[in-house]
Amino acid sequence: MGPVQHAIAVKLQSFFGEDYVSISDESHMHSGPPDTESHFNVVVVSDQFDDLRLVRRHQLIYGLLSKELAGPVHALALHTYTLKEWRAKAKTTPESPNCLGAS
Repeated sequence: MGPVQHAIAVKLQSFFGEDYVSISDESHMHSGPPDTESHFNVVVVSDQFDDLRLVRRHQLIYGLLSKELAGPVHALALHTYTLKEWRAKAKTTPESPNCLGAS
């Protein structure tokens, strides 16, 4: 785990506590040098999302990661679920597509 991915994990786990948080570095699927740490797939399962629309859930995470988004992070694929939604999806998320400009 690189330093940017670690920083994202610490911030999300600190905020969401014992809820499920997964961060995958998908930078290799995009153009740029190795170890870029610029594209991440983020899954957060939390009852803190109860009664929040999808846009508000994403805004919450963007706010938590504003420093990373202003710097090295170019893109986040966000998958945000309540515990009930996560169970209904059988604990799966869609795969991210390759970037059109991938190397």
